[in-house]
This record gives sequence, structure tokens and C-alpha cells, in this order.
Amino acid sequence: MTHRIINYLELQGLARGRLPRIALILGSGLSDLADRLEDAVEVPFGCVPGIDTPSVAGHRGVLLLGRWAGVAVLVFAGRLHYYEGHPWRRVVQPIHIARELGAKILLVTNAAGGIRDDLQPGALMALRDHLDCTRPYWGRDRETRSECPYSPRLLEMLQLPTGVYAQLTGPCYETPAEIRALRACGADVVGMSTGREIEAAFRLGMECAAISCITNKAAGLGGGAIRHDEVLDTGRRVKDKMIDVLEAFIRQACP
Repeated sequence: MTHRIINYLELQGLARGRLPRIALILGSGLSDLADRLEDAVEVPFGCVPGIDTPSVAGHRGVLLLGRWAGVAVLVFAGRLHYYEGHPWRRVVQPIHIARELGAKILLVTNAAGGIRDDLQPGALMALRDHLDCTRPYWGRDRETRSECPYSPRLLEMLQLPTGVYAQLTGPCYETPAEIRALRACGADVVGMSTGREIEAAFRLGMECAAISCITNKAAGLGGGAIRHDEVLDTGRRVKDKMIDVLEAFIRQACP
């Protein structure tokens, strides 16, 4: 599969001279950050073997190769989610593509609900670990790790408050009771992505980091029902702040 993807990019003249050092996944409402790429080429997800077109609002569903702060970067503007009906292997396929194209660093972004009291909408938090609440505790799905997949070197470069992310399957937002349970388990934010992507990259030997954009207070902690358009609006509001963080990170991670 990965050979077919590389051959496809080469036939389109997209991979030549553009092999990335960093791969970046942009979460809900953050796809427009890809506009910072210079000399970029863009390919719809549906044109790349092994990746489907996202069905969720706020995910452009394009792969871009270009330069950011002088560094060759591969950007996935949008992502696939398990709750869209994709198997997990399809959800993490972009990670395999990034590694085969040469990226050694993965930076994932996501929109998340804030559980910890100090994490208000518009805040950014770097992940120091995650709770994967998507795995069954029976059957064959028993992959485990004995060390944290998040790089201390990259975490220091982000210069953001840190915390623990809980990944659930979605698509429904969590109930107040579920949020209380997640808080008791040590989660600071909650979302529907990232954990599986990071685990896949870690197993492939990539250096990993992730940023949560707090788009809303988690269920039972804010003033009313959570709406997806609220999530997208907050993502757009923090665009300039996120650009500054990402640009500084890219410059330091690949001097």
C-alpha cells in the first residue's frame, strides 16, 4: 500500500524535492493553518490510495506538501474518525504514509473539551500522556506500551501547559457522569482522536507531540449544550495563537 502511495505522488510530481521532515495533523476547525505552507502542492484525501474523504465539518480532507519556516512539512488538513465508520487501520493510515515519505516527527492537533478547571475555551495544552478509552479489554486488541509515547524533547519546545488527554470513540459528546469519571481517572481534556494516531507513530519509531485546542468546557462544566459549530468557531479564533506555537516548534524541532 505505501509503495502505491509513494508511486502515486511521484507520478503526480509531488514528492520530488519535497520529502518531509515533520508530519502535522490538523484537527477540527484548524485546517486553515495549512495556508501557512509555502510552495505547497495539495492532494485531496480521496485521490491518495488508502485514505478516504472525511465526512465531518471542519475537516478539509487534503494532504499538502510544502515548506513552513524553511522546513519540509507534510500536512494532513483534517483527519478520519472511527465514528465515521472507518476501521482503526484506516484512521491511522496517514501515519504510515508520513513515515514512508520520510517524516520522523509527528505533531498532532485536536479540538478538545476542557475538564481541568484552568483550561478555558481558547487555551492550548500540550499532551504529556493520554488515556485510550477506545480499546476493548478482551479479544485480540491487547497492544500495550511500557513507556510514554510523547517526546520530552518536543514537549519542552512547545512551552505550553501540559496535561492528559482522554480519547473516546464519539460521535456523541460525553455525559456529565462520564466527565466526572474521566476526571477521577486523571484526564484533563477529552476528545475523539489523537491517541490511536500517536500510538501508531510511536510504534513506527517516530518522535511524537500533540496539542489540544480547548474549544469548550466538557459536559456538565459549562453553561449549556455543546455544539459542533462552537467547536469550529473557537478553533478559528485561536488560529493566530496556534500558528505562532507551530512555527516556533517547527524551527526548533528541525533547525
